[in-house]
Amino acid sequence: MKSIHHNHNARSAGPDLVLVRFEFTQSTANSVCVAGTFNDWHPEAKTMDPSGNGQWLKEMVLPAGKYEYCLVVDGHWLPDPRAKESVPNPFGGRNSVLTVAVSPPQSRTAGPENLPRKKTNQQKTEKYEQTNTSRQ
Repeated sequence: MKSIHHNHNARSAGPDLVLVRFEFTQSTANSVCVAGTFNDWHPEAKTMDPSGNGQWLKEMVLPAGKYEYCLVVDGHWLPDPRAKESVPNPFGGRNSVLTVAVSPPQSRTAGPENLPRKKTNQQKTEKYEQTNTSRQ
């Protein structure tokens, strides 16, 4: 999973939001979803989009925090192979862990993975740490 993070500095009391990009590759997959604490474990709420050659993508905006999630590939709950961290789940499997953090301005980097796709006055590049867990 790769992520691009943006801080939306709208003049509201809302949380800082970060754009997170999930990626998965499996040439035989017919459907891939992301389910986790960010969507109450409902896979149908976050279906991934095929991008060719067995690649699947999903971008979502999340507030800073720590989330557990799994990929649901053709109905099978799996840990994200790209996740750096995982934790046991109550079903005997593992959940991937995703930590979304808003970077302080002085520590932001300008690498291509951190650049926004569309530049607006309300976006700043953010940093995140991702970890893997899944249900089996």
